[in-house]
Amino acid sequence: MVIRVKTTRRKVFEHEAPARVVAVLGGQLSEEGRWLDSQMDGALSKFLKKTRFSGEFGEHAIYATDEVEVVFFSLGKRRGHTLEQVRAAGVRLARLAARLNSRDVVVENFLADRFGKKEASYALAEGLFLGAYSFDKYKSNPARLRRNFVIAQGFGPAVDKARLVSEGVYLARDLVNEPPNVLTPVELARRAEALAAEAGLEVNVFGPEKIQELGMGAYWAVAKGSDNEPRFIELVYKPEEAAAGHLALVGKGLTFDTGGYSLKPTASMTTMKGDMAGAAAVIGAMKVIAALKPPVEVRAYVAAAENMISGHAYRVDDVLTAYNGKTIEVLNTDAEGRLTLADALAYASEKKPAALVELSTLTGSCVVALGRQIAGLFSEDESLARELARAAEEAGEKVWQMPMEPAYKRLLKSEVADVKNVGSREGGAIQAALFLAEFASAPFVHLDIAGPAFAGNAEDNPNGPAGGTGFGVRTLVRWVERHA
Repeated sequence: MVIRVKTTRRKVFEHEAPARVVAVLGGQLSEEGRWLDSQMDGALSKFLKKTRFSGEFGEHAIYATDEVEVVFFSLGKRRGHTLEQVRAAGVRLARLAARLNSRDVVVENFLADRFGKKEASYALAEGLFLGAYSFDKYKSNPARLRRNFVIAQGFGPAVDKARLVSEGVYLARDLVNEPPNVLTPVELARRAEALAAEAGLEVNVFGPEKIQELGMGAYWAVAKGSDNEPRFIELVYKPEEAAAGHLALVGKGLTFDTGGYSLKPTASMTTMKGDMAGAAAVIGAMKVIAALKPPVEVRAYVAAAENMISGHAYRVDDVLTAYNGKTIEVLNTDAEGRLTLADALAYASEKKPAALVELSTLTGSCVVALGRQIAGLFSEDESLARELARAAEEAGEKVWQMPMEPAYKRLLKSEVADVKNVGSREGGAIQAALFLAEFASAPFVHLDIAGPAFAGNAEDNPNGPAGGTGFGVRTLVRWVERHA
């Protein structure tokens, strides 16, 4: 990380830092700001009055002398704030510090008087961490300046937890941002093994022979067209004391997707290194879970593969047999993710988890419906759907429950097999979810993260730069915590 966040019991005005950040609400200084103003003989309030600064949320102004730089950060109106706004303020402050080249910054614990020191510290610190992320591994001259933030009157353990969760998001973002010639299925498995060794997780990795031996015919059909071999990855976290039952996570792991013989146009292929964002989220979440050590067993599964064109690649009209014995007629080779997930879901369900959550960049249809910042939530289990939605809300990630319309199942009926891999264009995201449900026998939630998983520009990612967002890590961690 290029950022360090600590806490102090002192107030902003008591801390010796060259840059200090105070909140402005409805054009008025916060209590911390008023304390600092009193130490500066009213210079701050005079500055605000002179400049008439009130500001929309996120706007800032700077008062500078030879000794100190005070940053006024607007939280908008005086009332009606949420913890998500505190997190968003942290993101913007991290970006602002980078623009101003500020190395050491003390910031007041925004809205701690309303939400409590613990909750406000967590949200602010998480925002700072998320906003400070950058991926410059392949830059010739990357920026390496470490920025130090101190949260005045903050709660240290909350900041430590925010760092752990953010490290999982960073890992997920890093995996998505890696170029596909580097992050092949084999390399993804290698990194999962490295994480397992570092974090104390159990790991199992299956290659082509074992995948075929297990009868994962849908997954193997997609994978066999590439010269880069597939890898089926299982990560297991076990608490110190044996737990009754376990939770399962499944992530789509297409490290690159050409569309196969249903070839994508170039413009649609340029972000397909991110077609494994579901896998990245699951792996990132397992890093956090191993660090937090909740008293519940968690197993994660990734069917990693590339969808390529060759003499070995699968075709339209092929009929495949999945792990659970169901047959699938292929009508579109660019609907490959649901084929790999079919076997992963069936395999995970066979282990009888108490609940199963799957994340995938599955359909453009969901992006059309919900845009770039909201994931679609699908489940036939209303109680589990509410659990996930609440966990996402608490984590600060946006999801919206979509219907699992039973009438649409007829659109997936095949004349030659049990089911076909695509139906009609209308309601495509719903039909994809219904297809996956054919292979999940455990209580099951599908999160279609095609919109929020990858940001083509910074405006599409409220919590960081363009590229992989790490969407889903925080929701999964919160869901597991709630179960524990």
